[in-house]
Amino acid sequence: MMVWLDLLKPVMKQIRRPKHVVVKFVVKFFPPDHAQLQEELTRYLFALQVKQDLAQGRLTCNDTSTALLISHIVQSEIGDFDETIDREHLAKNKYIPQQEALEDKIMEFHRSHMGQTPAESDFQLLEIARRLEMYGIRLHPAKDREGTKINLAVANTGILVFQGHTKINAFNWAKVRKLSFKRKRFLIKLRPDVNSSFQDTLEFLMASRDFCKSFWKICVEHHAFFRLFEEPKPKPKPVLFSRGSSFRFSGRTQKQVLDYVKEGGHKKVQFERKHSKIHSIRSLTAQPSEQHTEVPKQSSSFAYGDDNDAAAVQSCRQGKELKASTEDTGQHKSPSLKKSPKEGRKVDGAVVSTVEEEEEAAKDRMQQNRPQSQQPSTAGSLTGSPHLSELSINSQGGPSVANMSLSPNLSPDAKQSSPLISPLLNDPSCIRTDDEEEVKRKRFPTEKAYFIAKEVATTERTYLKDLEVITSWFQSAVSKEDCMPETLKNLIFSNFEPLHKFHTGFLKEIEQRLALWEGRSNAHIKGDYQRIGDVMLKNIQSMKQLTIHLWKHNEILMELENGIKNSRKLETFCRDFELQKVCYLPLNTFLLRPLHRLMHYKQIMERLCKHYPPSHVDFRDSRAALAEISEMVAQLHGNMIKMENFQKLHELKKDLIGIDNLVIPGREFIRLGSLSKLSGKGLQQRMFFLFNDILLYTSRGLTASNQFKVHGHLPLYGMTIEESEEEWGVPHCLTLRGQHQSIVVAASTRAEMDKWTEDIQMAIDLAEKSSGPAPELLASSPPDNKSPDETTVDQESEDDLSASRTSLERQSPHRGNTTVHVCWHRNTSVSMIDFSIAVENQLSGNLLRKFKNSNGWQKLWVVFTNFCMFFYKSHQDNHPLASLPLLGYSLTIPSESENIHKDYVFKLHFKSHVYYFRAESEYTFERWMEVIRSATSSASRTRALSHKEPHAY
Repeated sequence: MMVWLDLLKPVMKQIRRPKHVVVKFVVKFFPPDHAQLQEELTRYLFALQVKQDLAQGRLTCNDTSTALLISHIVQSEIGDFDETIDREHLAKNKYIPQQEALEDKIMEFHRSHMGQTPAESDFQLLEIARRLEMYGIRLHPAKDREGTKINLAVANTGILVFQGHTKINAFNWAKVRKLSFKRKRFLIKLRPDVNSSFQDTLEFLMASRDFCKSFWKICVEHHAFFRLFEEPKPKPKPVLFSRGSSFRFSGRTQKQVLDYVKEGGHKKVQFERKHSKIHSIRSLTAQPSEQHTEVPKQSSSFAYGDDNDAAAVQSCRQGKELKASTEDTGQHKSPSLKKSPKEGRKVDGAVVSTVEEEEEAAKDRMQQNRPQSQQPSTAGSLTGSPHLSELSINSQGGPSVANMSLSPNLSPDAKQSSPLISPLLNDPSCIRTDDEEEVKRKRFPTEKAYFIAKEVATTERTYLKDLEVITSWFQSAVSKEDCMPETLKNLIFSNFEPLHKFHTGFLKEIEQRLALWEGRSNAHIKGDYQRIGDVMLKNIQSMKQLTIHLWKHNEILMELENGIKNSRKLETFCRDFELQKVCYLPLNTFLLRPLHRLMHYKQIMERLCKHYPPSHVDFRDSRAALAEISEMVAQLHGNMIKMENFQKLHELKKDLIGIDNLVIPGREFIRLGSLSKLSGKGLQQRMFFLFNDILLYTSRGLTASNQFKVHGHLPLYGMTIEESEEEWGVPHCLTLRGQHQSIVVAASTRAEMDKWTEDIQMAIDLAEKSSGPAPELLASSPPDNKSPDETTVDQESEDDLSASRTSLERQSPHRGNTTVHVCWHRNTSVSMIDFSIAVENQLSGNLLRKFKNSNGWQKLWVVFTNFCMFFYKSHQDNHPLASLPLLGYSLTIPSESENIHKDYVFKLHFKSHVYYFRAESEYTFERWMEVIRSATSSASRTRALSHKEPHAY
């Protein structure tokens, strides 16, 4: 009999006779989606379990599937195909009984895996295994009421009934009301269902009470792990009498583990993976005892459980059944875990680390700055900070990433960037502003008009840098590569260069006026210079002459996208340019910056006019400037709305695979975000994309491209939506019923559910008013079009198994910190209204930053745009050193207990990550609070949306 150790009880109380027991380290919970296993070590251990199940006859399948599984195992052990070595290896290693009949088919499959790394082989092995009916199944002998011999099993979906190795019935968790046992009778009480022929209570007879109780415990644990949101609380002990078992699941549930990893709580393990048997096969002197297993380095973290969890736990077996000892562990020694320092990673051209690492690095830096004997850093690394072991410091004090690169042998997910990470900003050379420096600060003017004028200057600096991305960096790169037609070059740069030239002079005028205002110049009459309206009026009037260039931006954006569509070379060039550090936003976003800037001028002049009384000397010029800029915005408003939607569709196209014609005339983007989709495998995280005619749902694949694969789509024409929490027993649950398909989805919170309900219903109404159902829009029919009523897991398919070999194609690198990925990691959503509000709420300026456990304040130049804060050492830097996506963060003011004791401080926190930021004045504090709040709290559609004007400016 196999039983699982209870982690809450001492081992000695559970194992009475140790001599008759074998303890094994095996997998307990098999995830329905192996893509959730983000750490390479975890995937390697799961692959070993699949290999063992195959050898011991637990994982039964047809010959084609068996040969394909073994071919990936052989690829991970000896590398690329070589007929002589393959035959020798298969002769020495028996992966299944009667293997000889399949050797030719195994080698045929192995030949197709050329160049596949051991990490990719493990991934493919799990991809194939998870589709098999017997994946993760442990059979428990029983009899039904008629005395027929059957086998019971439990999986993530519910309780399964087998006759031999053929599944004959399944009881989904949603249908099970209660599980219990009485002596050796196992009882399943079902929820009443008028359409079902089952009895209310099903009874199965097992060999003994111990067998029955053991299976009942396994069922309880599987239900809790896969279905509950948090660990069940223990029942209070009765005072006098106890009835029934007090057993409960202990440890994190699947959702808690996923959340724990997303917030960076899991400590990463450095891990190196190599072909496990390549040396012993290809070396004549190697002995079998010298074989060893090494596994690949991996920075991402996910494991079902940790030291205190029952994810991969030990099992006890008694009697002769235990003599089938793990041959794997005999052939493969324990993988060598390298306790090397955490290495920096280069993602999108910048060194990155987790948020926690950044905070810990700050502690290390503070310790270094203490008056102790300091060791000089060697090889450009910072001594005493394990997180900075590969972060070299250049002469200016900035991080140098010239020598850093990603290993080509890493598994695909090792290259991806989580939105929770940001480059380090904590080397000793960073400018630090403490209380002593505060006293020495110059006393600048304190009136609100001055800080409004200063906002014009700070945001103009950022705008000029954004123009330089096109006029300087992009133009320089284009001139070195013969990839863009001359007509497109002239169209782009002939319209951007006049704008850059004009705004360079505009910024100089504003800075000169601020210098006079601050008293840093020999002004004869100081009062004449304490104003900004005259400068704004003069330049806005001159700006109207550039309107002809602004009208061209629509043509520029469309022609560039058409060029990318028609030229693979130009597409590759633009993609590579976006990976440069200076291109901190999508390239087509920079093409829209001049139109965005007009709205910023309008908002600034509105605030200035609202602040001034009519009698103020600057009021007349300010009001005239507001009238001029309002006229320009009104003229370009309609064009701006179309371009924003066009740009968003093309940006989303880069994040999706499996759909070719996403950008079509008339399609409007409405909302994207993370929802859980209910299927036969339980609740699985999916990324949903809502448009005015269709709803797409996708999953994130562990590929080098970091894109989302389209699983299915629902046309909105004829769709209905209804809440279904009671029907499925899942919080915040919705049922979407289309004409040909229905799906059940669950949101993370009630507020998220309300947003989706409102937007989907609005989109359905628009689709109903249109001419009719939309045509077929996907490139091919996605495989995941199952109804939630189908409670069985996916059946084995030869086509699916063969296709899975190409699911890890070596694709080009892709940015992993887009808004889509942030929503995936933070389990939230954003709408087109949110994007439009984000365009309005952009801000730049100096802030002081402080970590939760640090003492000093660090002065940084901060740019807020696209729901994200970008950090620079100064406004003169060409690229940001770090970024902090704010979706999901909470914005508050520090409480008294936090002992900040400074004015104009706001607090950003997401789970365990806490940051304090300090502004220079009440006005700037209120402005930062205003713009950040727009990113941390999503807007309601009822606020400003109509069909004619879907994006409010």
